[in-house]
Amino acid sequence: MLGGLSLSLAAARVDAAEARYRLAIPPRPYADALIELGVQANVSVIGTSACGVGGYVGVSGTLSLEEALTRLTAGARCSYRILDPRTVRISEAIQARAAEPARAAPLVAELLVTATKRPASANRLPASISVISRDQIELTGAADVVQTTGQLSGVLTTNLGPGRDKLILRGLSDGAFTGRARSTVGSYLDDAPVNYNAPDPDLRLVDVERIEVVRGPQGALYGSGSLSGIYRIVTRKPDMSAMAFGIAGLTAATRGGSPSSEIEGYANLPLYAGMAGLRVAGYRDVQGGYLDNATLRLSNVDRTTREGGRGALRLQPNETWQLDLAVTAQRLRSNDTQYTTASDASAGPTSRAGRVQEGHKNDFGEVSATLRGELGWATLRSTTAFIDHVFSSQYDASTPDVLNQFGASPSALGVYYERTRVNMWVHDTVLRSSRPGPLSWIVGLGGIATVEKTASVLDIQAVHGPLQRVYDEQRHDRVREAAVYGEASYEFAPSWTAALGGRLFTSEVKTGSEIAALPSGGPHSFAASRRFQGFSPKLSLQHEFASGDLVYALFSEGFRPGGFNSGNFILPLRPSRISFAPDRLRNYEAGLKSQLFDKRMAIRSAVFFDQWKNIQSDQYRVNGLPFTGNAGDAEIWGWESEVSYAFDFGLSVQANGLVASSKITRPNLDFAPQLINSLPGVPKLSGGLLAVYQHPLPRNLTLRLVGETSYVGRSALSFDAATPSQMGPYASTKLSAQVAGRGWSATMFVANPTDNRGDTFAYGNPFTFGSVRQSTPQRPRTIGLRLAASY
Repeated sequence: MLGGLSLSLAAARVDAAEARYRLAIPPRPYADALIELGVQANVSVIGTSACGVGGYVGVSGTLSLEEALTRLTAGARCSYRILDPRTVRISEAIQARAAEPARAAPLVAELLVTATKRPASANRLPASISVISRDQIELTGAADVVQTTGQLSGVLTTNLGPGRDKLILRGLSDGAFTGRARSTVGSYLDDAPVNYNAPDPDLRLVDVERIEVVRGPQGALYGSGSLSGIYRIVTRKPDMSAMAFGIAGLTAATRGGSPSSEIEGYANLPLYAGMAGLRVAGYRDVQGGYLDNATLRLSNVDRTTREGGRGALRLQPNETWQLDLAVTAQRLRSNDTQYTTASDASAGPTSRAGRVQEGHKNDFGEVSATLRGELGWATLRSTTAFIDHVFSSQYDASTPDVLNQFGASPSALGVYYERTRVNMWVHDTVLRSSRPGPLSWIVGLGGIATVEKTASVLDIQAVHGPLQRVYDEQRHDRVREAAVYGEASYEFAPSWTAALGGRLFTSEVKTGSEIAALPSGGPHSFAASRRFQGFSPKLSLQHEFASGDLVYALFSEGFRPGGFNSGNFILPLRPSRISFAPDRLRNYEAGLKSQLFDKRMAIRSAVFFDQWKNIQSDQYRVNGLPFTGNAGDAEIWGWESEVSYAFDFGLSVQANGLVASSKITRPNLDFAPQLINSLPGVPKLSGGLLAVYQHPLPRNLTLRLVGETSYVGRSALSFDAATPSQMGPYASTKLSAQVAGRGWSATMFVANPTDNRGDTFAYGNPFTFGSVRQSTPQRPRTIGLRLAASY
């Protein structure tokens, strides 16, 4: 989605010294205690490693932020500075006496992450981790997941359209399509997953604290939905001591398209000082269309509307226990898809020839409850959530392959419609050690129950006749998963730590389907079930140098259960296509995390080798119906890196890149007669560059100039070599200039300033993509304005 004119209004902010927090931080090393302060007080604590790994401090009671920091840094070789009510900078004592900027450098800061189920600095964990802070989200105007990908190494997404895309991490792609195979990336909103095998719901990033990405299989901690990693959205939590309100809005114009607009708002209300707080956010945005349908003579058909909101209630009756209740809802509507075709010679680069508007709907809802408590010997966190996800798509199925099967004339109209509803109950309880010492551990119990109901129908209309239903499948899937997991780390020598963990799991898949096809003479049914059990291990070794630099080696595994295919228009499925087997990925990784030049430069880099067995992939038959199969085995090599540097004159630069190479080592010729020899949807080279320049102006104003660009190389669409569609390469660029004062800002931006038309995705319609060249051009040049205010 577009970034643009945003107006934020926040009122009744209090000084950091006035806010008071109910804290219960057991004694632990300085850095760990400061990280825990950030979690309990809901503030960003930057640079905790400056305090070193020693110390033994803790606090308990109702304290101000300044009081808590003073106690936790007493006797340490570091000091603190409160930059604003929600941000604290920790620095070495000598450096703390020097003049500091009003804000920390947005691209080099050391940030807290909790995606590993224990709060820690990203620079101290033996894994490839990236974090986008709230400051960086606001500076770049990133409105959704798609707009963050260029800022993260190895994070890509398909571009079928809003609410229809799938995430890809580290080049570990099972193909461009979504279907019965579980997602390779675990997408989370705080502590609850947002999908199972559905496309990403495209939640708008409103009132978000940070984005956390953990690359590589996370099967030990997260289970089967994390084969290639975790993408986690961490929302801002209620502040029980300060009142704040906000409102935002957007306007933007796209060359050759219709205008876009956004409006958003938030409110934070302390209900009982120090004990209860409520935070709500709401939004509505319109992405103007820019594609035309030459056949229907319609312009700007791909208009998308997204609206939703979120509410969070925090209850903290004492210093030890805390309960967070949250509800999220979003409604997304796209009038048509955003691909173009080359079948009509008169069609331009932003036109398509089609007889049906191929609209899409994606509705998402979630309620969750998270209980946190200090037990003295351990910290408890228990989350229960319910997810309701409904999405549907409509396609033009007027192709000879489809019409001939039902005896329709070539001039008839075919309309295929699919609607899926996914309900998930999720529970996860985890205990983590809270006592200091060389041994630390976590142990957890998790489960998920999923019910998925899918209706797939085909209607055919003869010339001047009514629509007639010729195919109707009503399918339901039930998945039950349960697991126990744990991880223990031990500092067996000074600065050397080894960790061992794993997940013991069991899952059951049940599928039933009722199918009615007109030529078959009557309905027929399908039913099948299967159980899967296994163990996903994890092993790591890390060494932390006196400078704070870290090197690590990691082995981890990911797993996805198998499942079943059910429907076909006329002929029954051949036996080998009725089911698909589970797949497993083994990851071998080594990495480096370093800060140089007085911590102005940060380097995070990793090399990896993966072995992927029985790769599950969603594919389409010639007649346009989907199926899931096992494409074979593959090996993947790669190198990923992120480098950032903060200059003295107000410029911060961040660069990221991924170099990946894959090879199919054992093709499954039953999946396709001939397979390409690498993974689809993954370029050999991708990367991004982000630069932020800040300069003070008269009257306490600040100038901020932001430029970001990303590159995605060429890749294939599918494992099937008979589908030769290639996509890319292309580059995406956005430039912005902002003037900010105390509590307000105004930003002008331009996206795609050179008006590039690169092919971002070579697919749009499953019934025609094998016979008609499909492509998704970049959104043309877009210019917009953003306003923001806070008080």
